Amino acid sequence: MFEKQKILSPVIRITFTFLIVCGLVYPLLVTGIAQAVMKDNANGSLIYNEKNEVIGSKLIGQNFTDPRYFHGRVSSIEYKAEASGSNNYAPSNPDLLKRVEESVENWKKENRAVPVTEVPMDLVTNSGSGLDPDISPQAAYAQVNRISKITNIPKEKINKLIESQTEGKALGLFGEDRVNVLKLNLELQKMMK
Repeated sequence: MFEKQKILSPVIRITFTFLIVCGLVYPLLVTGIAQAVMKDNANGSLIYNEKNEVIGSKLIGQNFTDPRYFHGRVSSIEYKAEASGSNNYAPSNPDLLKRVEESVENWKKENRAVPVTEVPMDLVTNSGSGLDPDISPQAAYAQVNRISKITNIPKEKINKLIESQTEGKALGLFGEDRVNVLKLNLELQKMMK
């Protein structure tokens, strides 16, 4: 009996020590450092409106269907963050072909001034997560005719807006130039007032 207590006592102490250190101290320490060093990122990179209400995150795309606004990438999960992921169709898959054809048809209806051959690929294809909040600058510029016609904002002003909202490659090396659709639409909305 005494022998079992000798073995069990350190095991119980180590278990509770690791429980406190790994289950409480470490998470609180990491959360505290994240809040002090990069509060915006730690809180989900949220975007607020003038009333200080959360309207989205700059990390998760939204489905803009109003023709007055810029549209983002196609999302096979309708931008539902809890369903992150996409159908990883092979290029030969008929379902992928059907989805792309539907996207092209929608493009033709909404953007008659821009030929289908000039539609940037990111406007008719899905991202891997289905949540991509960014489009290429070319995808934004391709939508200028439609937006200018509907809003009566001169094309030059919309082009300057896109230019001001374009983010370069990460660290100047990684990725591609991109435009966050939500942030771009918020600035466009200010121009409409």
